[in-house]
Amino acid sequence: MPLLRNKPLFASATTLAWCAALALLGALTLGSLAVGVSDVSWNTLWSDSEDEMVAQVLMYSRVPRTLALLLAGSSMAVAGLLMQMLARNHFVEPSTVGTEESATFGMMATMLVAPQWPVLAKMGVAAVCALGGSALFLAVLSRIRLRSAWIVPLVGLILAGVLDAMNTFVAYQFDMIQVLRAWHNGDFSAIVDGRYEMLWLSLAVTIVACLAADRFTVAGLGESFATNLGLNYRALVWQGLVVVALVTACVVVTVGSIPFVGLIVPNVVRLVMGDNVRRSVLWVALCGAGLTMACDLIGRLLIAPYEVPVGTVMGVVGSALFLMILLRQRRMARGG
Repeated sequence: MPLLRNKPLFASATTLAWCAALALLGALTLGSLAVGVSDVSWNTLWSDSEDEMVAQVLMYSRVPRTLALLLAGSSMAVAGLLMQMLARNHFVEPSTVGTEESATFGMMATMLVAPQWPVLAKMGVAAVCALGGSALFLAVLSRIRLRSAWIVPLVGLILAGVLDAMNTFVAYQFDMIQVLRAWHNGDFSAIVDGRYEMLWLSLAVTIVACLAADRFTVAGLGESFATNLGLNYRALVWQGLVVVALVTACVVVTVGSIPFVGLIVPNVVRLVMGDNVRRSVLWVALCGAGLTMACDLIGRLLIAPYEVPVGTVMGVVGSALFLMILLRQRRMARGG
């Protein structure tokens, strides 16, 4: 009976938390639509006495940018959660295991070899390279016997560093250092209508990952456990890698690299929700979108009317949050 009495309280608390989170995300969305160099007033938007400049600024610049922030942040957060399940470690994400560096290499290679290719074709090459980088990381990881909580992210960082050095060497040879650095810092300032639609593909792939959250959770428990439940472990791993590669390629091709989203958000949600992936995956997507939009607003307001790229702001905020998570886990380990 006490459990039955507690169920409505839990349901009401969950509903209240969702309402508060959606209200906060809505406030950030309105802030993203209102902040910018052009003076956009909601009163003048619906006024017949004004020209169409305000509506054009919103529809062709502010709305696409806000949608891109929502799509990129949510999809990268879910991709980070998926990568952590596949690697069976909470301290990895696409930007720390070589996935984003591999996608950047694919994008740079297409610009050198076939610059006339459409953006979709370039994204496909970047996705294939990202898939190869992720598979290489898991292959290297499978050969390491001592897989402590710290060895896994170190292996990923070393691999990402090697791939980044390779990208830098190629970019230096072909005078593309400035372009490479632009991809390293996710920037939404150039997002307008017609330059963000590819991110809808990342949303579709993310939805597929959310629907298959239980299967990916089983894959994260190990090959023997998944096999005992009648699941094809290798097929699940490859499906997860394809999801991560497609999401990473879409984001890198559209706005560049966004660090720490896939690392910080799943860990913060895990501290509150636990390891129940089915219950936490939607929270991860929501918090990823909110964190990305908040960092973008900080970058736009910090030195207005100029902007700080969202990748730079995310690097500062994400590193601080990551240190807080590490210190908290260290205190919990000492207390245990």
